[in-house]
Amino acid sequence: MADRIPIPTAQFAATPPGVDGVSRSLQNAILLGLPRKERALILSKSEVVRLRARTILTEMAEPIEFCYFLNAGVISIIHVMTDAKSVEVGLTGREGFVGLPLIVGYSTSPTRAIVQIEAHGYKIRAQNLKNALRICPKLVESLHRYSQELSIQAIQIAACNRLHEVDERLARWLLMSHDRVGESTFPLTQEFISHMLGTRRASVTVAAGILQKAGLINYSRGQVTIEDRAGLEDAACECYAGIVQQIDRWHKDSR
Repeated sequence: MADRIPIPTAQFAATPPGVDGVSRSLQNAILLGLPRKERALILSKSEVVRLRARTILTEMAEPIEFCYFLNAGVISIIHVMTDAKSVEVGLTGREGFVGLPLIVGYSTSPTRAIVQIEAHGYKIRAQNLKNALRICPKLVESLHRYSQELSIQAIQIAACNRLHEVDERLARWLLMSHDRVGESTFPLTQEFISHMLGTRRASVTVAAGILQKAGLINYSRGQVTIEDRAGLEDAACECYAGIVQQIDRWHKDSR
């Protein structure tokens, strides 16, 4: 695994134009799926924030002060070892939520949640969320279901990191990030991806070169562009499809 990447503590910029009204900004799937009264309650207790890349939202073994419903961007869920080495165990974006231990009464986080790609969304105090959970049954159900989606990511990624080659894992990671960003070009540094995949930077360089030579991506100056999405899916290991298919099955179950 790679050494721990230096990360700044949490910072919040001023809310940008165009992200200050619910009608224009609300894209979070969990909030959109709530009954109107439950959604209105959560939004009334929340603050719209822009989250800079590499901002820590929750830290391992520390109390959860705030929870987040994202409208855009990508958050990495990371396990950090006692020697400060780390590896990513999940991703979340506008489909999800940061602060899941609170829904079962726990107050600390078992993982670090860090902004991978600049994000914006709704920030709510932990106590306000816990109060809302008492009177928002649909929110409770939705968050429990989302916890299962994150768990299947962690299970599949654990197997992926043990069994598959770096270029296959990189392809899987790019697909997962692409799904959440919704754009073909997004920021990416080799140093950061080496920490996410738990591998050496030199290995990431080789893996990115393989994908670029195949015409699947273009990587230059800290930006990656997905050139051939279908080809990238073919290049990825089975883990990406496994995660997507299981979540699709669960979504069909809940209809």
